[in-house]
Amino acid sequence: MSIAGGLPLALERGAEAGCASIGMFCKSSNQWRAKPLPAEEIELFREKRRAFRHVVAHASYLVNLASPDRALLEKSRAAFRLEMERCEAVGADYLVFHPGAHMGAGAEAGLATLSASLDRLHEECAGFRLRVLIEITAGAGTLLGSRFEELASVLARVRHADRLGVCLDTCHLFAAGYDISTRSGWQAVMQECDDRIGLDRVLAWHANDSKAPLGSHRDRHEHIGRGEIGLEAFRCLMRDPAFRDVPKILETPKENDMDRVNLATLRKLAKP
Repeated sequence: MSIAGGLPLALERGAEAGCASIGMFCKSSNQWRAKPLPAEEIELFREKRRAFRHVVAHASYLVNLASPDRALLEKSRAAFRLEMERCEAVGADYLVFHPGAHMGAGAEAGLATLSASLDRLHEECAGFRLRVLIEITAGAGTLLGSRFEELASVLARVRHADRLGVCLDTCHLFAAGYDISTRSGWQAVMQECDDRIGLDRVLAWHANDSKAPLGSHRDRHEHIGRGEIGLEAFRCLMRDPAFRDVPKILETPKENDMDRVNLATLRKLAKP
């Protein structure tokens, strides 16, 4: 949901669309800095937030916590700390972020830098209730995090793994080469995820169909059931007991009244 006009308006827009949980940015996604949140805006957000099961914030796409460039890395760490502080202030449950890109330094170096960034941020934000969720990616270029093994590597390296979780995105999974389009494929991919990471660490989902084909490494979201993935994967997601209480956030194109349409489709698929 858009935060135009102030963070509480995202909750109002979500209520109008019939959402049970909310996905949103906690600041402009294309700017490094943000004005401090007024106390009255924090109070209003917390009041309206009680109507929803979960609030899942998404970090700015500018942030690269795996960067080999020291200046960009420090700028990213400072920006991410700001986002953590804003999320904690308004009572968001989770802050989802993309693991970043190694920019030619190699995956191993990138994962090491990412893990060090998270350790430092967790130390600086000691005592926060907020959980940070690393999101699986489509894997284009030097982007990290398109394989379960890489996500598992970060979870194994960090000192505060209990403060980390994982966000899976159906479009990203499919674009990364995980074929979840059939029931058997879904079961196989979820078994691999459980073996590598543990399904209990998957604390949020982004529910998006894909405009691009399997293994394309192209992050192109589509409305539910209207892309290359099809409806079966979403039927499996909505009926999987492992994810019954896990928030499922739409990041589908903002067209007409499609949020309501996509929500209705998912809820219909959840019924036996």
